[in-house]
Amino acid sequence: MVKQGLCRFCGAPLEHTFVDLGMSPLCERYIAPDHANEMEPFYPLHVKVCGHCLLVQLDEYVSPGAIFSHYAYFSSYSDSWLDHARRYVEMAIPRFELSEGSLVVEIASNDGYLLQYFVERRIPVIGIEPAANVAEAAANKGVPSIVRFFGCELARELAGQGRQADLLLGNNVLAHVPDINDFVGGMKILLKPAGHITMEFPHLMRLVEGNQFDTIYHEHFSYLSLTVVQRIFAAHGLAVYDVEEWPTHGGSLRIYARHKEASGPPVSAAVTNLLDREKQAGLHDMTYYRDFGRRVVDVKCDLLEFLIGVRRSGKSIAGYGAPGKGNTLLNYCGIRGDLLPYTVDRNPFKHGLLLPGTRIPVFPPERIAETRPDYIFILPWNLRSEIMNQLSYAREWGAKFVVPIPGVEVLDGSA
Repeated sequence: MVKQGLCRFCGAPLEHTFVDLGMSPLCERYIAPDHANEMEPFYPLHVKVCGHCLLVQLDEYVSPGAIFSHYAYFSSYSDSWLDHARRYVEMAIPRFELSEGSLVVEIASNDGYLLQYFVERRIPVIGIEPAANVAEAAANKGVPSIVRFFGCELARELAGQGRQADLLLGNNVLAHVPDINDFVGGMKILLKPAGHITMEFPHLMRLVEGNQFDTIYHEHFSYLSLTVVQRIFAAHGLAVYDVEEWPTHGGSLRIYARHKEASGPPVSAAVTNLLDREKQAGLHDMTYYRDFGRRVVDVKCDLLEFLIGVRRSGKSIAGYGAPGKGNTLLNYCGIRGDLLPYTVDRNPFKHGLLLPGTRIPVFPPERIAETRPDYIFILPWNLRSEIMNQLSYAREWGAKFVVPIPGVEVLDGSA
């Protein structure tokens, strides 16, 4: 475990606050009804920024094993995310000249949502996934998975077996590792000399621009800019040579990296341009980080005013989705069943359970049609278009959709 109060990358003391969201439970620790009256642990969501290297980070209060060994998130329940994965594979095969003699390794491969498309094309894959229940779903798709946490130890084992990667990828995992030096160092070991790395992660600059404080939870140990990721990779002998900006998860980066000493693609203009934009936006200035907390409080007040107004007007409201980000939002704002009686989710693993902290019940999506609420509160706001299409039938009774981020917005279903 990285020592609390010290930067997980450079080891400098953490003295500057980015945002303090108070105390919150683990966002993926859903509660069975027969445990509803039991005590639930809450941990600080006090995010700090390193004044030396500028890594925005949350201290490790719970071990990754306690969070990820049995996980409630299955990637395949989002149609748009599956499409994103499919298009990635269609891009990667020609770009990296992958064939039946190649090896693709995905870290945090979840339920095989992405590697299944490589398997369809007869390209050998290995998934690395610490959650045994999720890895089992991947095996059912023909995706072989190693149920382990990734780091230097596992990388050495695989490399010693001759299983180095031509393509090493990870989506939404770089921010989830408490020991980021061990993780990136492991990638250096596992990558073939001429291999390539791609990593996708939410972009800190987009988090700040969009008031996306709900993407802060205990599973996310780091909040990343290109400036900082390039610095971390360079410290471990890896060069970031290209970057793409994607709308996924409220705004993400996909970086491309290789061994620093390898002959390969030069650093693209996209990397240089984004580094310049981050500097111009103020990411090198501590004022940029201090101002974020004030805007978060404004969003909280506006959302509570809206929900209280709905209740006082006699209108009804229901939630859609039970994502981790929704649990951060609800707990920080103090929203319980009196303001949001229930939510629904496509993931059957969550049906019949209660949201952590708030104890709001989770039902199957059909509950919406049964109760016909006046408002539908979209908790995974990054999927708003997908969800509004799924719930187009709610227009029959005039339901409106509510999204909380970057500010409270009420939509009639046509947006």
